[in-house]
Amino acid sequence: MGFFTKLFGTSKEEVAMTTEKLNIGIILGSTRQGRVSPQVGEWVKSIADKRGDANYEIVDIADFNLPFLGTTDGTEPGIAAWNEKLANLDGFVFVVQEYNHSITGALKNALDFAREAWNNKAAGIVSYGSTGGARAAEHLRGICGELKIADVRTHPTLSLFTDFENGSEFKPHELHLTNVNAMLDEVVSWSGALKTVR
Repeated sequence: MGFFTKLFGTSKEEVAMTTEKLNIGIILGSTRQGRVSPQVGEWVKSIADKRGDANYEIVDIADFNLPFLGTTDGTEPGIAAWNEKLANLDGFVFVVQEYNHSITGALKNALDFAREAWNNKAAGIVSYGSTGGARAAEHLRGICGELKIADVRTHPTLSLFTDFENGSEFKPHELHLTNVNAMLDEVVSWSGALKTVR
């Protein structure tokens, strides 16, 4: 047992792990033309950045040009880049839109293109749709369980009728601020705890 451990009851490595800021990716779950997920993602990031408790970044799956799983030999550079990006993140916030009572095909494809990079990390969900995207979020929670992603309970839901003007311009009600911060509290806390498991 070293001097540092005797003095503080913990090793330098453990202290560094607990004081180093976590990296949290805000994943945009849609690639469709005219999507509003970038507006929602930037809103979440603007709230998150004011907290100063982690490094937050937008991760847009559209940037990786992922092929449809199983249709290629898997050597496209976007696949490796996608896995590398996820591997460097400690937790996630999924921005999820509901299509036909579920998540988008693009998000499901992106989830399926990685495995270990998801494991033992935490995630929050911000969803939107005609019913706040609740059904898409419930589907995503089941997928998260299979990928060993611990999804947190607090779940901001945005309505296409009250939080978007003409279904396209994002104008969230202030009441969502409390839920977003509560969700981020949980994501950061769980992400830090799960880092010790990895």
